[in-house]
Amino acid sequence: MPTGQLQYLADELSKLREQKLYQKLRILETEQLPVANFDGQEVINLSSNNYLGLTTHPKLKEAAVQAVEEFGVGSGSVRTIAGTMTLHMELEEKIAKFKQVDASVVFQSGFAANAGTVQAILGKEDVIISDELNHASIIDGCRLSRAEIKVFPHKDVEACEKILQEIQDRGGRKLLITDGVFSMDGDIAPLPALVELAEKYGCIMMIDDAHSSGVLGRHGRGTVDHFNLHGRVDIQVGTLSKAIGALGGYVCSTRDTIDFLHHRARPFLFSTSHPPSVAATSIAAFDVLEQEPQLIEELWANTKFFKEGLKNLGFNTGLSETPITPLIVGEDAPAHEFSRQLFRAGVFAQGIGYPTVPHGKARIRTIVTATHTQEELSRALEILEAVARKLRII
Repeated sequence: MPTGQLQYLADELSKLREQKLYQKLRILETEQLPVANFDGQEVINLSSNNYLGLTTHPKLKEAAVQAVEEFGVGSGSVRTIAGTMTLHMELEEKIAKFKQVDASVVFQSGFAANAGTVQAILGKEDVIISDELNHASIIDGCRLSRAEIKVFPHKDVEACEKILQEIQDRGGRKLLITDGVFSMDGDIAPLPALVELAEKYGCIMMIDDAHSSGVLGRHGRGTVDHFNLHGRVDIQVGTLSKAIGALGGYVCSTRDTIDFLHHRARPFLFSTSHPPSVAATSIAAFDVLEQEPQLIEELWANTKFFKEGLKNLGFNTGLSETPITPLIVGEDAPAHEFSRQLFRAGVFAQGIGYPTVPHGKARIRTIVTATHTQEELSRALEILEAVARKLRII
């Protein structure tokens, strides 16, 4: 097989190894649990987005098995041809009711939901005003739309308004877009102020609530509910892959917006629909959110306990306000070495560096779940302290 034209990729990987930035995929060998086996080793898992432990919830497992028995393992087509099943329609109706909107549509991933929506609704004559720390899926959607992109400093409402003032007289549509909870820092967007700006300057207001769904708001309804902004956010994006415990993304908006995405959102048009088991699992998950609010209470109790422990040890946790808690290290190589030594000591907490976060802001990213015990979190804090002191991080 010819390889000469791809040698430059091997060279780039060699550079990563020399810089001690090369990372191998960790292989999960058990269920996604608070204590799980990765690469043959049992570790306390602080790297999962399984906020509420729903990946192993009995009601979700039962729903998946029943769906396979009734509908088979795959849908066999894209949604716009032969792949829209009754389960997909039931799920979308369930999501719309849960989020208190007119309609919703499910995408194959949260990434596809963001990128596909922004690309579909805007064109080169339009303008996007975006927080500098918005998720990569938003950034890619903005680029694909060919709209002009204006970026404001993270959560800087005054800077955002200055941009809006500068462009208020130009033609085209304007989209103001932000994450609800920022995935690397765990802080919450200043959504009320941004919504007011969107209304003042005639912008479409869009929010990516991936890390808010199942975490913030009543029964986990997200940032819009958390701030009581129902009816004032035009487009909400969420995920089925994190707190919901399954796979996929969704968009909530007006009925016309959703119908338009059916016709123009390329990931929706050209991807096979969700397997029946995934759709059924997601339906069951929303039922659990309504019926078992104690899961969210346990998530926040564990979050408070863990954050207080980190603070008492002297870790720099940045701006975090949610179960996502970064431990800021600074340079990439020390952050990755911290992660590797933590793993050997019994804690899986992923190192994150450039380009996922800016240069000089590398960190260990930790996430607690509702299903961690305080004993497990206490042990994790002990290991974090021992390794961090050894490496002179604290």
